[in-house]
Amino acid sequence: MSITVLSPGALTTVQDLGRWGHQRFGVPTSGAMDPRALRTANILVGNDEGEACLECTLLGPTLRFERGSVIALTGGDLGAMIDDTPLAPYCAVAVEAGQKLHFTAVRTGCRAYLAVQGGLDLPLTLGSRSTYLRAALGGFEGRALHAGDVLPIKASKITLNNLALRHIAEHFIPREEYTLRVLLGPQDDYFSSAGLETFLSALYTVAPASDRMGCRLSGPPIAHKTTGDIISDGIALGAIQVPADGEPIIMLADRQSVGGYTKIATVISPDLRILAQLKPGDRLRFAAVSIYEAQEALRAERAALNTLKTVLAQF
Repeated sequence: MSITVLSPGALTTVQDLGRWGHQRFGVPTSGAMDPRALRTANILVGNDEGEACLECTLLGPTLRFERGSVIALTGGDLGAMIDDTPLAPYCAVAVEAGQKLHFTAVRTGCRAYLAVQGGLDLPLTLGSRSTYLRAALGGFEGRALHAGDVLPIKASKITLNNLALRHIAEHFIPREEYTLRVLLGPQDDYFSSAGLETFLSALYTVAPASDRMGCRLSGPPIAHKTTGDIISDGIALGAIQVPADGEPIIMLADRQSVGGYTKIATVISPDLRILAQLKPGDRLRFAAVSIYEAQEALRAERAALNTLKTVLAQF
């Protein structure tokens, strides 16, 4: 089983849940920008949650399936079509040999995730199949997909005849949200009270310079007490750096392992899916929550995924 890339789209890469455990050596985690969407796509086709998928950004690829299989598409709605038929998101869909998947235009979100039953048969690099473009590491030859690439698919672990009947109820599908919940710190004491008030009340716009490394925001500057510089320390996924110019940068999957700008807060894990689907021009606000509220949100997300697996196991 394989997939042939006829057109690569704007930026299509292989991603899984990331390359964890190597940041102390300066290796970014990479992985899916929207881990919940990747997990959900894999659950729909009967894969392990962390199997590698294709992350399609804004303008999706054109792909040809060389053998029949079952696929699922989650995350942003990029106008997916199988031949001339619209592909419903958040459903497991059977495809036949020779059929083509292509995308028309962005409707909602920014990134879609394509899972194929069995998963992509690509080598592990430092324990992950995720692509880190800046170092040509992992994924398919360490790069974004090109026309003519052929992606091998692993044999499926399951043989459910009605796998393609799997779909997700409306209440499981994430809706567009533009408020990101954050935990303040670790350097929130470097900001003036006016700066903290600005951060938690202002409306920010996603800048065109945003990428998988960082989401750059434009809006009212956030005032420091003195300086925006610190001795470099570790950077968590979702950390919000504020350089001297006062404009925040949210650190994403391909972030560097350390940095020397003050970090006013960190986006909580369950809201990374919202951040991953924002595109240039979209606007957002921040809302501070307690560590207890953040933990409860994470438990709720994990419970929802476990419920999803239980429900879909009946098919």
